[in-house]
Parts: sequence; C-alpha cells; structure tokens
Amino acid sequence: MLDRLTLSMRASHVLAALLVVAALVLAVVGSAIGDTFYLRLATEALIFAGLALSVDLLLGYSGALSLGQALYFGIGAYTSALVLMKVPSFWLAMGAAAGMTFVCAIIGGLIANRVRGVYFALITFGLAQVVAKVVYNIRDLGASDGMIGIPVIDIGIGPFSVSAGNPVGFFLVVLVIIMALYAATAYLLDTPFGRVLTALKANEKRVPFLGYSVWRARMVCYLAAALIAGLSGALYPMLRGFVSPELMFFMTSGNAVISVILGGVGTLVGALYGSVFLVIIKSVIGSWTDHYLIIIGLLFMAGVLFMPKGLIGFVRPHVERMIAPRHLRETRAPEQDAPLKAEEVKP
Repeated sequence: MLDRLTLSMRASHVLAALLVVAALVLAVVGSAIGDTFYLRLATEALIFAGLALSVDLLLGYSGALSLGQALYFGIGAYTSALVLMKVPSFWLAMGAAAGMTFVCAIIGGLIANRVRGVYFALITFGLAQVVAKVVYNIRDLGASDGMIGIPVIDIGIGPFSVSAGNPVGFFLVVLVIIMALYAATAYLLDTPFGRVLTALKANEKRVPFLGYSVWRARMVCYLAAALIAGLSGALYPMLRGFVSPELMFFMTSGNAVISVILGGVGTLVGALYGSVFLVIIKSVIGSWTDHYLIIIGLLFMAGVLFMPKGLIGFVRPHVERMIAPRHLRETRAPEQDAPLKAEEVKP
C-alpha cells in the first residue's frame, strides 16, 4: 500500500538519483579537463554529507538533536588514520573505524539517551568536547597538530584497484559509499522500526502503549547514526592525508546541523544537498572574503525564515505530485502536512 510516508521517500529517491547524475557529470567533466581542486572539494562535500545524513536520522526521524555528532566522525577518522599508518588497507581501515565507532557509540548512547530534548543536545555536545580535548592533549595522536603523513592507498574493488590519490577514482568511490549509506538508511526507515521512530517524534508517550520500547528504539537509532558518521569520517584521512582534533569540535557538528536545516529536516536526501551547498558556498565566499561566516549566517537565517522546510522540503512536494498515483493526487495535495490518517499508515 502506497501511503504518504512511502510517497515522500520515493520522491527523495528521485532527488537522490538526480544528485548521482550530477556527480557523474562532474566526474566526466573533471576527468576531461584534468581538474583536481573541484573534484577534491566535491569529494569533501560528499564525506561531510555522510555526517549530515547521520544528524538528519536523529533529528528528522526521532526528534533528537545531536550537537556532538562530530564526535563519531572524528573517531572514525582517527581510527582510519591509525590503521592506515600501520597497514595501508582500505577495507581494514573502514572495518576498524566501524568497530571502534560502534563501541564508543554504545557508551555515548547509554549516557545521552538517559535524557530528552535540550538536555540530550547538551549531553552530546559535552561528550564531543570532552573527547576532543582529550585527543587534543595526546601526543601519540599528534596533539593539537593532528596526525599527518597518512599514506596514499590503493583501494581494491574486486579485480580493479583505485588509488586514493586519483581525484576522479576516489570521488566515485566516496560517491558509492555515501549513496550506499543513504540507501541503507532509507531501507531502515521503510521498515516497521522506521515507523516506530516516526511515532517517537510525533508522540513519544504513546509508543509504549503500542508495545515498543522507547529507550531501545532511541538507542538503535543513535547507534545507526553514529555508524554512518564514523564510516564517513573514515574516508576523510584518505582524502586529505591528515586528521586533527578540529574534526570533533562543535563547528563540525554545527555545520552538519546547518546542512540538514538548509536541505530540509526529515527529508533524508536534504542532508546530502545541504552539505554540498554549504561546502560550495564556503569555498566560493571564502575566496572573496575572510568573513564568510557572516554571510553563511545570514543565508542560514534567511533559509529558516523564508524556507522553513529547507530546499528539498520546498522541491519534494512537486516531485511527489509528478510520481503519485492519480487517486492520491486527487484526494491529497502533496504540500499538505496534516497528520496521517489511520488508513494511510502501514500496519
């Protein structure tokens, strides 16, 4: 049965496909003209899009605002860097980053999920700040200078091999990984567990009466979001060749939140578009003036005031109208955000 949530998710998939097409066009053009800078910039935008995706999973679907999601992004980045310095293996680095992130997320989740609302945001912020300060003072991790000299590796994909130093090749590898994370997240949200998360955001107090554990659902969502952030962070040292404690600072988390709000909270694909938009704006405006944060702040406020549903929240209803079956177009306008009727919700 095609309900409102499924229709919205299908519209997001269409917009995600358009993003992939645009990325492939960029790769072809970049390869043809021998561009390096913009391909590397686009790769960085995709990596941080993974972080934004994890924020949107928490904020857009369970209603939990994390101000310290960069903690797991940084843990993934440092774990990947440490492995690559010892054993230059892409898959070993990604696996180690996932494992370390998962263990740390269990500890962080047990702490953060004891509270709700603004207290959850403050706890996640505090956890990230504490760990960032610890890393900042550990000499074996490079202290304030971070870790440098991370080797350029070859990524084995079946019978093929792609060098992380190849701008086009690594861009395509990152694109595949980030879109795989998007697809996995979308699949999770389309399961009954995803509907439980939506119910948590709508009215958490009623969920136990349906037979579901609120704490367990929030914990699983927290762990999933942390894994997405950690796997995205694991790609960063492969791109830049270094990691620093700044990856765990509040600015990194704040940029991810801004990306989600600009793209559209709860749209999933909006996190990807918002991150790409933010990285491009920072690069373009940063080349004009050192005070680019002022302009980004003004753009952010304008977006919140005039496009409260974000860029994708504005565009997606039109996509829904194009792909919706006729009976849904006739009975329900896509731009309406009225509560779902009982017959529209999957059992």
